[in-house]
Amino acid sequence: MSRGAIARGRAAAGAVVALTLACGCTAQAVGAGGKGEKSPSTRTSSDRSVKDGYVKSAPTPRSSPTPELPKMKSPVSRAELPPSKVPSAPPPRPRVSTPPPPPEPGPTLLARGKEGKKVRELQARLRQIGWFGQNPTGTYGPVTATAVEGFQAKRGLLRTGATDTRTWLRLVAMTREPTRHELYPDGGMPPAKPDRRCLTGRVMCISKDSRTLTWMIDGKAVTTVDVRFGSEYTPTREGEFRVFWKNRDHVSTLYDTPMPYAMFFSGGQAVHYSSDFAARGYNGASHGCVNVRDKRGIAKLFKQVRTGDKVVIYK
Repeated sequence: MSRGAIARGRAAAGAVVALTLACGCTAQAVGAGGKGEKSPSTRTSSDRSVKDGYVKSAPTPRSSPTPELPKMKSPVSRAELPPSKVPSAPPPRPRVSTPPPPPEPGPTLLARGKEGKKVRELQARLRQIGWFGQNPTGTYGPVTATAVEGFQAKRGLLRTGATDTRTWLRLVAMTREPTRHELYPDGGMPPAKPDRRCLTGRVMCISKDSRTLTWMIDGKAVTTVDVRFGSEYTPTREGEFRVFWKNRDHVSTLYDTPMPYAMFFSGGQAVHYSSDFAARGYNGASHGCVNVRDKRGIAKLFKQVRTGDKVVIYK
């Protein structure tokens, strides 16, 4: 080969190398066996080894933050800690106040053995507030004394069972004046003032207000018995009437009930004995008749009353 050809070959090879470097490609050398090898100039740092004559460079040390110290746990839990050796103060004791003694009772007004309307009023007032569970009787007995004693204890009064002025004033302040029916819920009420029509002749004078029948002759009361009247649906008629028929053993044809000692004064209405009234008291009512529960009393009255005698029924 001539020198000119060699020079041109070298120039061409230089041009190829220059072009390769400019394009960023890796130049490869062709060995004798025709196999390509990596150029030493283009090997990565990981390919450089002592075998190839290169020393692997150490990475540049970077600054690292100061490592945090691990949190230390207490070897003893809070529950295992011994209690404080300082003694705790005892809780304050509640103050117990001694109640004041009950006031001295005033003068005694009512006590055991007393009878009358005032005792009946006492019983009716105690009944209003639930201290007396019976009908007023007008007699101050053991039941009344026990009721009064319970009332006194509840109100901080001296427990005597007798009604003194302090007990009475306290009871009056808590109750109202009893009605006539509260004083006599089961009868026994004193007769009302007689109607003027009862003041002459022979009259069965019947008061709805006092629930009494008074047999009167010429204005004088002979006998008095408790009576019961009809309900609001079957009321007992009011006014002045005459006895037009008497039947000792009458039986109602309308209600099929016995009407002993019947004295008829207005249609089917009559004065007669009632076993229901005797058993139930004022918890029931008649169908318009005037019921009497005292069998002996009505039997005596039946003998005295005549056909034509007056019957006066009023409030």
